[in-house]
Amino acid sequence: MAVSRVIAGVDEAGRGPLAGPVVAAAVILRDAAIDGLDDSKKLSARRRGDLEIEIRQHCAVGIGWAEPEEIDTINILQATLAAMRRAVEALDFEPDHILVDGNKLPDWRYSAEAVIGGDALHPCISAASIVAKETRDRMMREAAHEHPHYGWESNKGYPTQRHLEALRKHGPSALHRRSFGPVAQSLLDL
Repeated sequence: MAVSRVIAGVDEAGRGPLAGPVVAAAVILRDAAIDGLDDSKKLSARRRGDLEIEIRQHCAVGIGWAEPEEIDTINILQATLAAMRRAVEALDFEPDHILVDGNKLPDWRYSAEAVIGGDALHPCISAASIVAKETRDRMMREAAHEHPHYGWESNKGYPTQRHLEALRKHGPSALHRRSFGPVAQSLLDL
């Protein structure tokens, strides 16, 4: 009898925003059959939230992130890869193989492959996509209470008109990525 391999899916959320962390999730589905897994961007907020609850109840989940200061220090790609490493290290047990959404792999000791569009192809990556997005969105909604000017409860740190106007008017917060163009420009305009 063949032993099945333990495969983890890894994806991130938050590479493009001007503020907040980049968050990665690693998910091992185990034997869970979760209906409706898909790329998180294709799902409604309500459906993502329901799926995240189910994923966390039935699967092994690890979360990792990199804060804005780290993003500014090592760049967004390296910070994303660091968050992915942290997510895998946060799993309760080690996977035999990892499928990572995208075209880059972290520098790590695991057997792994990068899969472009993997969040729509592999359920374990879809699950990681959902968990990463829901986790990051929660973080930004919580941060919005302390930084109400920027509209993070709705834009999650992305460069919407409201966010850009608040950035020009109030300047950057501690959660802004100073190496990102609009934030760097706002510092020059102060």
